[in-house]
Amino acid sequence: VQLVESGGGLVQPGGSLTLSCTVSGINFSVYALGWYRQAPGKQRELVARISSAGSTAYAESVKGRSTISRDNAKNTMYLQMNSLKPEDTAGYYCNAMHIYTRSDYWGQGTQVTVSS
Repeated sequence: VQLVESGGGLVQPGGSLTLSCTVSGINFSVYALGWYRQAPGKQRELVARISSAGSTAYAESVKGRSTISRDNAKNTMYLQMNSLKPEDTAGYYCNAMHIYTRSDYWGQGTQVTVSS
């Protein structure tokens, strides 16, 4: 099983990024997916999640500024982030959890740095 994140980088405050997570080795359609982030010295926190049926939920800190989506045909999940703030700086990780067994997998992470 592999989850590979991409799309991170350095962006100025107010800018936008779209992260991607491409998954292989699992039946993508029966997994709930999530984006998490972890800043130095802080615990990993949920940013957004999307169910196998496409229902979404967001952390209050990113609500209204981010959109999570999935393309089951491409085995890929996305996180579009707008109006980025310095406090969004973190490593961003994708997670896939089987909807029945609850077994889950993590990607290796992609760094997002918001700075002028």
